[in-house]
Parts: sequence; structure tokens; C-alpha cells
Amino acid sequence: MIQVFGLTSIPRNGFPCAVDDVSFDAHSGRLTTLLGTPGAGKTTALRLMLELQQGRGITHFRGRPLHRIAHPSREVGVLLGDVPGHPARTVRGHLRLLCAAAGVSTRRADEVMEAVGLAGLRDERLGTLSRGMDRRLGLACALLPDPHSLVLDDPADGLSARETRWLYGMLRAHAARGGTVLLTTADPKEAARGADRVVTLEQGRVVADQDAADFARTRLRPRVAVRSPHAPRLAALLTKEARNAQRSVEVVRDGGNRLSVYGSSCADVGETAFRHGILVHQLADEVGDMGPGATDAPVKETATDTDRPTRDRLNPPSQPSQHNRPNQPDASDAVRDGMAAQHVTIPVDAPHHAGTEPPSAPLDGASHEAHPDAHRPAHSLANPEPPSPARADDLSSPLPPPISVRSAPSPLRPLRYEIRRAAGISTGFLTGAAVLVVSALAALFLARSGHTPQERLLVAWPQELPLPPAALGAGLLGALAFGDEFRHPALAADRGTVPRRLGLLVAKLLVATATALMLAFLTVGCDAEMLYIVYGRELTQVPADWLSLSASWFGLVVGCAWAGVLAAGVFRSTTAGLAAVVAVPVVVVPLVQKALAGSSVRTAAGFPLRLREVLLSQWPFGGERYLSAVARVIAQPVGGALTLSLTALLCAYLLTTLRSRFR
Repeated sequence: MIQVFGLTSIPRNGFPCAVDDVSFDAHSGRLTTLLGTPGAGKTTALRLMLELQQGRGITHFRGRPLHRIAHPSREVGVLLGDVPGHPARTVRGHLRLLCAAAGVSTRRADEVMEAVGLAGLRDERLGTLSRGMDRRLGLACALLPDPHSLVLDDPADGLSARETRWLYGMLRAHAARGGTVLLTTADPKEAARGADRVVTLEQGRVVADQDAADFARTRLRPRVAVRSPHAPRLAALLTKEARNAQRSVEVVRDGGNRLSVYGSSCADVGETAFRHGILVHQLADEVGDMGPGATDAPVKETATDTDRPTRDRLNPPSQPSQHNRPNQPDASDAVRDGMAAQHVTIPVDAPHHAGTEPPSAPLDGASHEAHPDAHRPAHSLANPEPPSPARADDLSSPLPPPISVRSAPSPLRPLRYEIRRAAGISTGFLTGAAVLVVSALAALFLARSGHTPQERLLVAWPQELPLPPAALGAGLLGALAFGDEFRHPALAADRGTVPRRLGLLVAKLLVATATALMLAFLTVGCDAEMLYIVYGRELTQVPADWLSLSASWFGLVVGCAWAGVLAAGVFRSTTAGLAAVVAVPVVVVPLVQKALAGSSVRTAAGFPLRLREVLLSQWPFGGERYLSAVARVIAQPVGGALTLSLTALLCAYLLTTLRSRFR
């Protein structure tokens, strides 16, 4: 059960609150819909519930707020907007990545792909999926950790009628297991047809909280949809006749040649058009909005005969209605069987709940396809009838089996997640290949000029550049480490709001270290090989102080990678991460050199020797030599500046982490 108490957003730039004191309940085993026009505050309400946006109020998921739940992804499955993921990642790779983030077995990815019908598209890239397949993948991501509650923002947006039926079938199956489903929509018909409870928002406030039957009876208004090339004239005549007859009829121009007539019937409108010789292209009863001006959502047109005159679409008074002729076929069957060649569809009416009289189903063009459950009570949707073979393609696959045993928390889970994140796309491999090519070409060019020392030649580091290509590449790969999480918060391991887990940071630093070491080693090897092939053995001699030079080189590359990771985590931007790497030699090094070069009363001459006498004299196995090498690396201007930058970034990261934990 989801309980929402007094959600209120923070007003910005003098505008009123997008959400103002919203409170409602979404019960287990039921589908609850937030209904409202675009801009009514539906998405903002969901973001406040999920603590993705600052505001006031509180939301309880089975009695606990989200920040008090140890594993939020296992309690709430979320789909806000498009599927969160890199467009170059495959469907299976993306789901396996989420499996590592949620701490479930990778077999779960295959189960949910089979359930949502994506088993045949497991190797497709996310960027190539159609809208319907993208919605299926989004539902698979939400169902992956087997959550109790589903929170979905307009999941049927852009879907066809068949895909919408599949989606609601999956959601109702989840609710039948005892789960809670909360979704948003701007279509009143869809809300009344598919939900058990409808919460209506207008201008950020709750104006109604009703069962679907009450909503359909009290808030949906029937209308007559008319299309005519003489729509302005027909509107004037209908208004004039209603005024003369003292009837409450409202005529609304929907744009172009379309009219919506409230308070009248198809017969009255058709007789008026016939008496005055007005051609009518469409005349249909519809139930789908809350009155004129209540929604700005565009009408989904599916009829293709709007340019063909209507011949005889009115039921004569002597002819009984469809619902009074039990031996006649259903209207939807008539359209499907007898009029399929004319591409005529039937408008989707509100669900006909117990105690309400179902309206007639006119055989004319309308704006929606007939829904198979339009003439059934809402409560019967939980137990659908056995399907006929003709509609086997509309059936939803069964839900993936529940996860009976939760895996115990493992310190390796963030590491598995980070390895899958880094290796799942080709960005890292392409970046590494580009670094090796640029470094090799730069080494050849520097060798040709003949003014570069050998230690700089082997790493392709000209005097004019602040950093070599390998260090810049390692910094870029480190800056990309947080790119997916901050672009798609749902990917953050164990925390759907802000990825500030220290375990995740340690995993990213470890992966960045391994990547940087590999890149540094391959760079020296490729440069040396190219120099040997082109210029011979003279330029590839091993320097005498190769140990300290190697330590400095590996330390520089790893330090740049760490600076990229920490800066991207602090500033939430890949560009800021790379800028922090470049700022070390450009800004920090000159400042350190200036500070060290300044005059002072006392100097620290002999400090390394005294430090060795105090701390290093008793170290076994010659450990003082390695520590001395580290101290010499740090004592260099670049090493000292890099150490200072890493310390500042780490402190900033820890500070923001603590602030997000205790806010």
C-alpha cells in the first residue's frame, strides 16, 4: 500500500506550486490512476513520492518512507520517461546490469525478458527499439527486482490499442498477486477503463478521489462527435435551435472541421444537418472527457473514413438498439466482420459498471478502437475470460516468477555492477584504442623532432602539453564512470535517488585503477614498439632509473583516473570530471610551485632523512625503499598537485555524501 500525505512542491521563479497538498492512498491488489491534463502535476507528484525532487510531505510504502528502506529497488519498481540506459547497450546487457545493481541472479534477466516478450530482441541495442518495445523494456526493468509496488509515469503514452491492452493485462496480473500499481495518464477513457480507482489532479490539487465506477458516472460527460466541412454553420444552427427550444446544449469547436456537442444526441444533430442540407462526414456518440476545456490532450484518431460522407449512420426510431437485441451480434463484431474493408472503428466508451445503463454502440467512425473489456464491469477485469484463438496475439505473457530467496548483501555486488557497466558498451574500448593510436603517433613525431628526453618520449609527453594522451584518456574514462548514474538515477546501485554509496565509489575507483594501469602499460608498450620499428633499438633503451619513473608514470595515470571519478561524482558531470583532470597541471601545479618557491624564514632541509630515521628504519623486507619512492613521487610538482587535488575532491565527495544522508 502506498500512502501519500501532503505532497507540496517548492515554488520557483514566482510560479505557483506544481503540486499543492496532494494526499491519497493506493491500495494493494488494485490499480490506482493519477489523472490530469499535461501540467496538472502528475509527474511532479511521482518525483516527490520517490524523493527525486525536493519538497514537503511524506510518502509511505507499506508503512515506511523510501529513505528508510534498505533496498528501495526491491520495494518500488519505477518507470519515469524513457528507459534509463545507454542507447548502445543491448537489452540483455542492460537487464544484467540492473541485476547486479539490485543484487539478484542474472537468470532473472532472462525471466523478465520472456515475460514481457523481449526474448527475441535480447541482442538489440536500446537506441533501436520502437516505442512499444521500449515500454516493454521499461516494465521489465521495473519488474526485475520483484518489487511490491509499481510506480509508472504514463506508461501507455504512444502505444497502440493492442499494446495498451497488453500493458494493462500485465499490470492487473501484478495487482492480482497482491502488489500495488500506481500510474498516471491524461486520458479519462483509459483511466475509467483500466483502473480500479481514479485520483484526479487539476492545477496541482486533488479534485476527486473515486472508484472507477463513480468516476465514469459523475465526471465523464457524453458527447456527440461531428465532422463536417461546414462545421461553423452547423455549430451556429445547433446553438440557435437549442436556445429556441430552451435546452442546455454546448457546442465546442475542436479545431478544423470537428465539433463536440454536449447535451444532445446523434439523432438530433443528424436531423438538424439533414434539414439544412449540411454534409456530415462523421457522427458518433463518445464518452471520453470531463467537459470542454478539461483536457488539452490530443484525440487519438484511428478512423480513416473522415473524408467520406456518411450514408446512413442513424438508427431509425423504430429500430431497436443493439443492447435490446440479444440475438444480434455485438457491435464490435459487426465492425470487425462486416465493415473491416471500410476501416471503421468504434469509440471506446467508459466501462459499464453495475447499476449503470450501457450506452448504445453506434456503427460509425470514431476516435478510438473498441476495447475488449469496454462492456464488462471493472471488477471482472481481474478474472478475464478464457481468450479465443483469434485474439491469442493480444494476450500478455505471464509475470516472471517471484524471487523467493533474497541474496545476502555482498561487498562484491557494486564491483560486479561497475564491471558490467564499464564493459557493456564500446565507449571505453574505443577511447583506449584512440589513446594508443594518438600516443604512438605523438611518440613518432617527437622522435623525429629530436628534442624530447627518452622518458617523455616513451609516454608521448611533449613539453608543450600539460598531460600526455594516456593520462587524459584515463581521466576521461574516470569521468565517464558516473555518467550513467547521474543521467539515469534509476541505475544507481541500491538507491534510486542519488548514487552516493561509498561501496559504489570504491568499486568505481578499483575499476578505474585497473583500467588506468592497463592503459598506462599498453601505452608504453605500443610507443616503444613503434619507435623500435621506425627508428631502431636506440630510442627504446630502458632508463637507469626505470623503477622510480615507472612509479611516477603509473601514479600519474591512476591519479588522473581517480580525479575524473571524484570530480564527476561531486559535480554530476562528465565534462566537469575531465576539466578537473586538466586543471591539475594547468592551475594546481603552478600554485604549488609558487607556494614552494616563495621565501621563508625556516626551511625543511633534511626532512626526508629525518623521516626515514624515525619511521622507516625498522621496516622489514626493505619496505622503506618503496615508501621513499612514493615520497619522491609526491614531492614532484605534478605529484604534489595531483595528491592535493585528489584529497580535496575526496573530501568534497564525502561531504556531499553525508549531506545527502542526513538531510
